[in-house]
Amino acid sequence: MTDPDGETRPRVNRAELRRLREALSRDDVPLKLPVTVPTQVGPRGSILTVCTGNICRSPMAEVLLHAGLRDLRVHLHSAGTHGLVAHEMTEQAQQLAVSHGADAADAAAHRARRLDDSILQNVDLVLAMAREHRSFVVQSVPALLHRTFTLREFARLSATLTDDEVRRGVAGSGPDAGGRLRALARLVGSQRGMVPPAPDDDDVVDPYRRSMATYELSASQLVPAVDEANRVIRAALV
Repeated sequence: MTDPDGETRPRVNRAELRRLREALSRDDVPLKLPVTVPTQVGPRGSILTVCTGNICRSPMAEVLLHAGLRDLRVHLHSAGTHGLVAHEMTEQAQQLAVSHGADAADAAAHRARRLDDSILQNVDLVLAMAREHRSFVVQSVPALLHRTFTLREFARLSATLTDDEVRRGVAGSGPDAGGRLRALARLVGSQRGMVPPAPDDDDVVDPYRRSMATYELSASQLVPAVDEANRVIRAALV
């Protein structure tokens, strides 16, 4: 039932009305009106990580982000600009991801996807592994310009914000995780003019078909950035 102001009121059936009338006529019986407790469970937010083949860097970022955010209303997924469709994450990438806290089952279950516009629909935050991937996303869907960063760029800009500043910055965006992630992207993006650019430090090196030492270098760039991203994302959503 909806009143003239658009508010929804609980329905009271005839039996309940009769009990209410009886209670009103008796001073010794406490009156208990039916109470409706509204629950607002907003849709999940969506975070996409992007690299080239979707078998090394972006799935590592995906499973590590998921490890830190699994209790929140956020969907983590990944794709590659030239994704090696249906391929598993490389053994080295799986090993490093798990050693840094990712769930082994998540890492083993990964299958690569090729990035296309359908994947980019309804994405709230894009974290690319290198500037070339960021450019690819924005050229594909220009509307994502202000929601797309390289992972290390996002971490570098986020490091200027305290948890309280993040919470205040997203407070007006409502209860939905998606809206809060978009507000977080705007907030982090606003730091671009406050923080000296460091483009040479904004990419995660591609380890594909290279030595284990290169994989470890790639992880050493990726993992701290994921940790920082997890911090501000959690502050925005909790």
